[in-house]
Amino acid sequence: MYSYLDFERPISDLEAKIIELKKIVSDGESIDTTDEIRRLETRVDEAMNEIYAKLTPWQKAQVARHPQRPHFIDYAARLFTEVTLLAGDRNFGEDAAIQAGVARFRGRPVAFIGEEKGNDTKSRLKHNFGMPRPEGYRKAIRVMELAERFNLPVISLVDTAGAYPGVGAEERGQAEAIARSTQMCLRIGVPLITVVIGEGMSGGAIAIAAASRVYMLEHSIYSVISPEGAASILWRDSARAKEAATNMKITAQDLKGFGVVDEIIPEPVGGAHRHSETVIDACGDQIAEGLASMDGMSGEEIRNQRRQKFLAIGRNL
Repeated sequence: MYSYLDFERPISDLEAKIIELKKIVSDGESIDTTDEIRRLETRVDEAMNEIYAKLTPWQKAQVARHPQRPHFIDYAARLFTEVTLLAGDRNFGEDAAIQAGVARFRGRPVAFIGEEKGNDTKSRLKHNFGMPRPEGYRKAIRVMELAERFNLPVISLVDTAGAYPGVGAEERGQAEAIARSTQMCLRIGVPLITVVIGEGMSGGAIAIAAASRVYMLEHSIYSVISPEGAASILWRDSARAKEAATNMKITAQDLKGFGVVDEIIPEPVGGAHRHSETVIDACGDQIAEGLASMDGMSGEEIRNQRRQKFLAIGRNL
């Protein structure tokens, strides 16, 4: 059973009626509901297509944050084999908000970095709701250094509301860790592919997303700050997040136009959570295509191409 967003109420009402009719059949009632169920299913498809064809930026933000949207662990389970997770930053401790290690991607050895939010209360607390601390970024740096040493391409999957803003994180050098992780992304001489699979907010995202190829799912969002944070700063009112989302140009479609992202990966109508395996496979195909485009390139060529990519952002608007 799906959780419905506010703007999906027409879909929710129709699907509730379908469930009710199917229950009548399962209870052994002698009423033929086949035609009515078929008619309602057609109306669900029509309503879904109509609603998702004209989502606002704020509605896309809600889809990107949907609690049932597939998370990093779902992608890793389907895309990677022979996974070896690495823990700790060799400095302070472990940060479960960032999962990193080495694996095989379609038979090819790779390093991976992913932000994991968790999907229930216990796992969300364990992963700190996907908000990394400094040791998480230092772990990411450690994995990228390892990848360069062994000439492994790096795949990063972004899904965070931002880096953790707590006092302890600031005391342990949160800003410095984010800056150094971003610097490492730009410096490594191996392919780095990033996919924004949910929300990519602030330095919490860019620290592992300054990549050779940056892709976004159709209904994901990517920005220097969350809409709520922007509204609080600009208008002292987080309730104006909807207005902020519209003005900030946070959608994949806007960012593709600005040259911030390279490709948009389509989602099924209704969002990634409705057909997660289809979306994950599409991400895998796009990642494979990105890696293939850099096969045969030297480390210096990869670095220069990445540098030129970021220097060009915003220059040809």
